[in-house]
Amino acid sequence: MTFEWQPVASTRIVAEGYDPNAETIYVEFPTGGVQWWYGACPADVWEQFTAPGQSRGQFIHQILDAKPNGRYA
Repeated sequence: MTFEWQPVASTRIVAEGYDPNAETIYVEFPTGGVQWWYGACPADVWEQFTAPGQSRGQFIHQILDAKPNGRYA
């Protein structure tokens, strides 16, 4: 694992991280501290996800949920 959790000011998630070597986005949700991973995410997907003004919740629903994913930790 080569990423660090970064806090996020969002109603949908509380923290996020990205491992460029594994092309994996990590997300922590506020409910129960659940952490999730989303694979097959090259750097451009991470940049879109973290772009200013981007709704994290909509991006997860529209883009990330269609990628390989699962509970982390």
